[in-house]
Amino acid sequence: MNRAILDQFDYGLYLASTCADNKFYGCIVNSLSQVTSASPEKFSLALNQSSATKKALDKSGILSITLIGASCPDTILNEFGYKSGRAIDKFSKFDTQTDAQGCPYLKEGMVARISFRVVDHLDAGTHTLYLLEVVDAESLSSDAVMTVRQWNARGNEAPSTAPVFRTLDKKIGWKCTVCGYIYPKEELPEDYRCPICRAPASKFEKL
Repeated sequence: MNRAILDQFDYGLYLASTCADNKFYGCIVNSLSQVTSASPEKFSLALNQSSATKKALDKSGILSITLIGASCPDTILNEFGYKSGRAIDKFSKFDTQTDAQGCPYLKEGMVARISFRVVDHLDAGTHTLYLLEVVDAESLSSDAVMTVRQWNARGNEAPSTAPVFRTLDKKIGWKCTVCGYIYPKEELPEDYRCPICRAPASKFEKL
């Protein structure tokens, strides 16, 4: 199979967030898709089985999705795209709001917010595919939604939590043991430093 064909697809970037055990969880995803238009509208979403946000969603059954704007600051995408919620509270650095269900979300750099409840789910191997039903929605700005291709154009790699790209890429790369950032190449330079936490190459482990 010519895997280069899959690179022709582009995807929007979204912040998926929930609350479980009195803690906020969130990560960047690119797998949100509308399934039906009849009210209440239904969407599908894939989350990595190892994601802390996924495990929290299984407990809560509720979710907030914010559409990330094209002008969203790098600080937000770096925090939610490359760091692990097991080690830090990603929302602590930002002005965090909560929807009527208690799910956290950000307004800064976001286009809109949609609140969901989980209707069903399917084991898809490395990921879980969720069927979501819209509960509420709110417009936040007139900005356009950022895509993975636009994020790459800034000189950044696609967030490691973006399910579609994580699935399509070969299992190569190095993971920062400090913050969880993924360096998606076969060889790691000896003088390399993590672009998120500045950890040296010695703190990376091969995937």
